[in-house]
Amino acid sequence: MRIMTFNLRFQNPLDGPNQWKFRKELVLETIWAYQPDLLAAQEVTIPQLDYLAANLTGYEPFIKHRNIDLTCQYPTIFFRSQTIVAGAGNEFWLSETPEVHRSKSWESAFPRMVTYGSFREVDRDLWFCFADTHLDHVSALARQKAATMLREFFLQLNQPAILAGDFNDHPQSSVHRVLARGDSPFRDSWEVLGHFEEGVSTQHKFDGEFFGGRIDWILITEPFRLKAAEIITYNQAKQYPSDHFPYYVEVNY
Repeated sequence: MRIMTFNLRFQNPLDGPNQWKFRKELVLETIWAYQPDLLAAQEVTIPQLDYLAANLTGYEPFIKHRNIDLTCQYPTIFFRSQTIVAGAGNEFWLSETPEVHRSKSWESAFPRMVTYGSFREVDRDLWFCFADTHLDHVSALARQKAATMLREFFLQLNQPAILAGDFNDHPQSSVHRVLARGDSPFRDSWEVLGHFEEGVSTQHKFDGEFFGGRIDWILITEPFRLKAAEIITYNQAKQYPSDHFPYYVEVNY
């Protein structure tokens, strides 16, 4: 099973030649080149969602449970309908009032959330949870509290799970310790395969040059086993689909 997390960069007119309207076809090409069965996208505004829903052939957005709000940038799951069956889903805000729409706490710069659902491969019986999140880029306290919320949620869920997203923190951080070490059910897919951290990043400035570290993660529980992991640097003539590199893994079970 193929999984990708991909921060798409929101639709920002200040991005000049890297605005969404100039990148959107390259985003499609990047996803089609790797054909993930499950895609966790971040910073998805409603116009971007509408474009992907209409043009990302072979994929469906997992949004039936969502309260659509034009002011939001959403973490959004897409699944490949040929290979994946989707069940029920839900989402909650990473705040002291998780059921309150657009709520935020702990000095978070923006409202942050996690969206999740129950999925299985079409030829397999195992149902598992796939979740997509995006932690705050400013408040370290908000990231720490959100990580604890996520760990506790999945400990209580007590079923096979994959958590993907932009965690806005590095693998030596307390956020990573909370989510991928100790009593957490998750392990970091990049680490499981023994890949090096030095000189590695999932961020760039639309120029392909690594900076800032590996902040986009795919975390897995039992019974998933890692086959491969790759930070994708796909581009066309040095034009990149986002200011994040997509991160891609293959798992079996």
